Amino acid sequence: MTKRKKIALAVFAILLIVLSLPELLHQNEGKSASKGSVSGGTLENGWLLPWSGENFRYFSSLSYFVLDRGYAHHKVHQTVVEAYAACETSCPGIQFRIMESARCCGGRLWPHRTHQIGMSVDFMVPKIKNGQQYRWLDRLGVWHYLLSFDEKGRWSENVAIDFETMGKHILALDDAARKNGLRIKKVILKIDLKDDFYATKSGQAVRARGIYLAKALPKLVDDLHDDHYHVDFNIPAD
Repeated sequence: MTKRKKIALAVFAILLIVLSLPELLHQNEGKSASKGSVSGGTLENGWLLPWSGENFRYFSSLSYFVLDRGYAHHKVHQTVVEAYAACETSCPGIQFRIMESARCCGGRLWPHRTHQIGMSVDFMVPKIKNGQQYRWLDRLGVWHYLLSFDEKGRWSENVAIDFETMGKHILALDDAARKNGLRIKKVILKIDLKDDFYATKSGQAVRARGIYLAKALPKLVDDLHDDHYHVDFNIPAD
């Protein structure tokens, strides 16, 4: 390697460290405040979601450390963490992935239309192959958003969405949200996938609880929600 390339790599590494300092030094404390709507608002005192836990991790170091997209309202933060703790029992051996949530101060999060007040989180669909969790595609980072699954939730002949595990996770989110004074306002999943989701035992339980899955979506939005499920939380009025 030439001296010039070594210098360029060193400068690049220093730049990445500098850009990552807000996340590396961030301390979660106090209460958050969400103002406005998920598609037009701000977040005050956002809490940084954990990079990883016993059975989960954030999906992209670029999104988390450089692009500032791993923040949420403190109650959403607590809900996400507690739900994963519950999944250690309901989904033993499964590793989950958190995708994008919000910037530390909220606001526009391109290309998302929402995610502006720290009350929205994207979760990567768990995948299965020959009866076992399939995790190779989880390594794609931000490129995972570009994956395409067919109308039956299949990425290939042998790899498909694990709808049963997805449902168990949503149920855990609902339980944790209620403990933290929240409710699940909406879940967005590609419309063609809903029948297969509801065909599972956990999907039936989600429906029985009245957890709302979007019934109609603009084509572009619909097409983008096959590799992940988007969850909007809200604080119910007294």
